[in-house]
Amino acid sequence: MFRISQFMHELARAEATGSYPPPARRRSEGDGQNSNGAPAGAPGPVVIWNLIRRCNLTCKHCYAFSADHDYPGELSLDEVFGVMDDLKAFGVPALILSGGEPLLRPDIFEIAERAKAMKFYVGLSTNGTLIDEPLARRIHEHGFDYVGISLDGIGATHDKFRRLDGAFDKSLAAVRHLQKLGTKVGLRFTMTELNAHDLPNLLQLMREENVDKFYFSHLNYAGRGNIHRGKDARHIATRAALDLLYDTAWADARDGGQHEYVTGNNDADGVYLLQWVEKNLPRWTENVRARLVAWGGNSSGVNIANIDNVGDVHPDTMWWHYGLGNVKARPFSEIWQDTSDPLMAGLKAKPRPVGGRCGGCAHFAICGGNTRVRAQQVTGNAWAEDPGCYLTDEEIGFHGSGERVETTAYSSRRKVIDLVHLDS
Repeated sequence: MFRISQFMHELARAEATGSYPPPARRRSEGDGQNSNGAPAGAPGPVVIWNLIRRCNLTCKHCYAFSADHDYPGELSLDEVFGVMDDLKAFGVPALILSGGEPLLRPDIFEIAERAKAMKFYVGLSTNGTLIDEPLARRIHEHGFDYVGISLDGIGATHDKFRRLDGAFDKSLAAVRHLQKLGTKVGLRFTMTELNAHDLPNLLQLMREENVDKFYFSHLNYAGRGNIHRGKDARHIATRAALDLLYDTAWADARDGGQHEYVTGNNDADGVYLLQWVEKNLPRWTENVRARLVAWGGNSSGVNIANIDNVGDVHPDTMWWHYGLGNVKARPFSEIWQDTSDPLMAGLKAKPRPVGGRCGGCAHFAICGGNTRVRAQQVTGNAWAEDPGCYLTDEEIGFHGSGERVETTAYSSRRKVIDLVHLDS
């Protein structure tokens, strides 16, 4: 996740005080061990946990291929609690409870209650359509630190993506119910060329509703999103969207606002922010560059982890076709540290063994080679250049060279997702 507002608030303070804060130490460079192989004092990865695959919707860009029926082999409550004990001992700071639709899991509030008692930061990722006023109150009373609700556009645009008439009105009502109670809420938006036109309207909606956070997600090639590669927003549209996001976040920070703007699934956003700073606030360019290098870009398989509904562990939520091991058979803490898996060895390597434009990029230290799953989905090679990078060769200083890496990283641990009974 790229925290635009964090940088914009630092820039606003720098403009006001005449000084810029020094770069923070990179989290994965902790004392002793930590890449992220936890212990040694620093936290383990944030875990996005798909507790259930069932969903009341069949969204066009779903990475989990979810549908409205039960799936066999999902973790029991006792198994979930056992995994939580291991995660806590391993130093995991945060759990993002997701699905499918996590509110369809009957014991979701028992899980949330225990997670809060164990002092995890607990987020809820939901489509929002099930949240009426009583359920919103229950969510609030269980102390979720954050609730992210997906909106893919305004009105009919959202309903078309979610394949449910009235979905937008239900999700917006959920936002309002939770906001009224004081629960922190964020809007999540995954952009394609089919809904890019609604981004300005969604940002306006965020301000009108005084929503705390806006999460802009680039389309990743996974699950149902994979079949929409040909309809992914073109790079010009991506740049226009980021120009709008950066300008909006800067205006908010400059005016002392409390809104939070973040992006996900494309770490080239850090390099693009550096260009924005060079154009708009050039005297802070080198300070921001140092902060961006300290951020370090993509952290899949390092500071971000995923556990799916049956207990398979993945480098992040977009790697469901590749399992690292299962928590029913082996603790997460052991799976996460095991670099005998070739994908994990590459993700945890410094630098990662990427090739093509990514290997020859002058800003590799900022983005870390970007999103490996897009490279794998398009080329079959996780270490090829990321086809989702929207920066030009000139912008990244690429002159046709770059170490190209051949790999056989995909073998016996590949996971095949059961597609039986799923909607097309």
